[in-house]
Amino acid sequence: MEIKRYKLQFYGSVQGVGFRYTANHAANMYGLTGYVKNEYDGSVSCEVQGDSDSIEAFIKTLNNGRYIDISHVDKTVIPVIEDERSFDIRY
Repeated sequence: MEIKRYKLQFYGSVQGVGFRYTANHAANMYGLTGYVKNEYDGSVSCEVQGDSDSIEAFIKTLNNGRYIDISHVDKTVIPVIEDERSFDIRY
């Protein structure tokens, strides 16, 4: 199982709707590491690390969030961070 890390930028109705808490819960549910953070432009940035299937399930879970309405996601492969152990909400 190959570990990957992605930088994700979510656009749409993603702030003020529980997005970061949903992301934290989903990441823990799928055994992923990284972080999620609100940006000043109204988007949410996220770095997520784990196997490809779990990352895709994470994104799908976010898309199914009750008040979350993602209009677009930018997804970029970035280097894996060795020994990362948790997923955090950053402020």
